[in-house]
Amino acid sequence: MPTALVTGGAGFLGSHLCDRLVERGDDVICVDNFYTGSKRNIRHLIGNNNFEVVRHDIVHPLFLEADVVYNLACPASPEAYQANPIKTIKTSTVGMVNVLGLAKRCGARLLHTSTSEVYGDPEVHPQTEDYWGHVNPIGPRSCYDEGKRVAESLCVNYAREHKMPIRMVRIFNTYGPRMDPNDGRVVSNFICQALRGEPLTVYGDGSQTRSFCFVSDLIEGILRLTAYDPPADELKEDGAAPGPVNVGNPGEFTMLELAEAVLKIVGGNSELKHLPLPTDDPKKRRPDITKARRLLDWEPQVSLEEGLKPTVEFYRERLGL
Repeated sequence: MPTALVTGGAGFLGSHLCDRLVERGDDVICVDNFYTGSKRNIRHLIGNNNFEVVRHDIVHPLFLEADVVYNLACPASPEAYQANPIKTIKTSTVGMVNVLGLAKRCGARLLHTSTSEVYGDPEVHPQTEDYWGHVNPIGPRSCYDEGKRVAESLCVNYAREHKMPIRMVRIFNTYGPRMDPNDGRVVSNFICQALRGEPLTVYGDGSQTRSFCFVSDLIEGILRLTAYDPPADELKEDGAAPGPVNVGNPGEFTMLELAEAVLKIVGGNSELKHLPLPTDDPKKRRPDITKARRLLDWEPQVSLEEGLKPTVEFYRERLGL
């Protein structure tokens, strides 16, 4: 079976990806510096003959052998990536160069996890892969947004220059068990506040929208994209095919609708507490997944209500409530 190297493998998404890879029989090397990743997320895999962990920061060169490299290493929540913005930028730039260098040396296929944040506060809705985005290059979110945009440029240029098989997924808001309760993201915020009987923090008037993809759907999309090989008539001479692919749930909810959905499942009498909208916070976010449907025969299977139930139970157990 192939050897899969997963950077950021102890994170929320990385640990779920490791689960799927181990389950199907791959030899998995989980690489993480544990800045936002947690041993708790991968503890159940320790001792499995197909799984090993390496504590390492990809900002420094990494010399391992792998057949497939999944690059998920980067803080993803605003609270985490703004806490150390220079570190965030270095992970997406210097770290990206190191991961690309490793894949090139090994002759490995590379799957890079980009983000819907490359679209910024979009002026096109829903967002298609050919939209260039509307990003503030010097705002508080720029360490993440621009870092991920540079990472995509590095991937495309490596693919063109070295004819490397590189795939890029643009991830839209994803949720599910193992999300850090303190990561500051809206799903974890609402659920934890509701479970504690606290007011739900809504930024602005709550009319801004997001699209929420359950983690199992996202991982399936990642695996399908990694394995995808374009037909000969679609191959580009520059080796950059198939370009970035949106993977997310096209269902669109306002923050008020999300709050209502959470309270319906959790119960209780939590009220809403409105605070000012953060700087450069996108007003709308919804993926156009036409490309994922066409290339990967992929679309999400889990509704918001279905996905919230196990997520609520995870937090209920995690918080001891």
